[in-house]
Parts: sequence; C-alpha cells; structure tokens
Amino acid sequence: MGQPSGFVGLKHYQKLFVDPSFGQTLLNTLMFTILTVVPTLAISLFISLMLNQRIGGMKFFRSAFAIPFAFSVATASVAFSIMYNPASGVLNGILQRLNGPQIHWLTSSPELAMVSVALATVWMNLGYYILVLMAGLGSISDDVVEAARLDGAHGVRLQTGIIIPLLGPQFFFLTVTGTLQALQSFGQIHILTKGGPVGGTTTLVYSIYQQAFANNNANYGYASAQAVVLCVVVLIISVLQFGLMQKKVYYQ
Repeated sequence: MGQPSGFVGLKHYQKLFVDPSFGQTLLNTLMFTILTVVPTLAISLFISLMLNQRIGGMKFFRSAFAIPFAFSVATASVAFSIMYNPASGVLNGILQRLNGPQIHWLTSSPELAMVSVALATVWMNLGYYILVLMAGLGSISDDVVEAARLDGAHGVRLQTGIIIPLLGPQFFFLTVTGTLQALQSFGQIHILTKGGPVGGTTTLVYSIYQQAFANNNANYGYASAQAVVLCVVVLIISVLQFGLMQKKVYYQ
C-alpha cells in the first residue's frame, strides 16, 4: 500500500546538521530547560525553608503550595492560556488597572512567549519540588540542627551552612529528573503556543511531533533522526550530571 520505504543511510542526519532551524530548535530546548529547572529549584527551596518554620498554620500553607502537583499538564496549560489571553486575561486586567500596556504574552515575540511558557511550567512543577524538599527537610536530624545552633549557627548561616548541604540528595534527584522532564516537555507548548511565534518555542520534542504527525506531514524518517539526537542529548546530560554532581552529594 502506497510507496515502499527505502533505506537512506545517513541522509536524514546530514539534513539535520545543515538545517538552520534545527540549530534554533536545539537552542530553544536548552533555553527552555534552563528557564524551567533553575527557577523551580530556587523558588521551591525558598518556599520549603519558609514552610519548615515552626509557626502555627504551616500545615495549611504546606497543602496550599502542594496543590499544583494535583493538576495535569493539560489542565494547567488551559488555565494559563486563559490568564495570558490579551483581551480578557487576568494578567492584562491587572496591567490595565495599573494603566500599563496590554501585552500579547504568547504571540508578540519569541522571547516573551518562551518566558511565558517557562513560567507556566515552573508553576506546574513547583508542588512536586516542594514535596520532595519538604521530605528532605523532615529527614534532617534535630540533633544536627541543635548542635549547629549551639555552635553559633543561626538564621541564614544555619540554612546555608547546614540545612541546604544536607538537602544534597534531594537537589541531585530534582536536578536530574527535572532536566529530563524539561527536555521531553510537550503538552504546555502544544496548548499555549504550538511552537510559535516564528518557531520561538519549538523544542526538540515538539519538532519531532511536527515532522511526524502535525498537518499530515508523516515525515517519520526525519522525525526519527531527531528522536535519536534527543536520546543522545539526554544521555550526555545525564552522564554529565551524575559525573559532576553525585560526588558532591552528602548522604546521611
């Protein structure tokens, strides 16, 4: 049925590395990974340290900050698409009250669209990161903390010198899994921008989808070559992370 496929050797790989759009796709993937993993780690650490304080009502706030973990990617993406709506979205509504400009968050420029999608992804991942870090904070022995306080470690010094280093296993786990998740992100990009504007949010996974399935392209050979490149990228990054980070992780 149809035209029989034939073996083309390295033809698709040769096409990949002379295609300027593929280079932009790799750069988009790198930027998306950085813009999602690093802020999520930083924000979740700050929130987790605040939630770890022995103050009344913290159980409520712990539950509230874990809520994003209960939302699927599709649900959260639809919610953010409504928030980003230039005509009726809540963000532009706030700007209008402040006499600010009306911003087309997902269509005005590739850079703003990338930041907007990354912001939505950070919110989606925040609950899970906080749960993991809170579990790590709960496993730290009170004796270690008390000993540090007796030695004069308080406030910022206690957090940076004792608490955060002891969260090394959780940081290592979240960095590896978060990076792999960012490299394979698809749902929020498809719902919010469909890779636009001008391919500014087209990551490697979304490019594979476009070549193989979108608009009846059925360019399976080229998409498969991109998938192999993605596999190699994931492997290299994972090896680098294990080689550079695991030795610095302190396991109690």
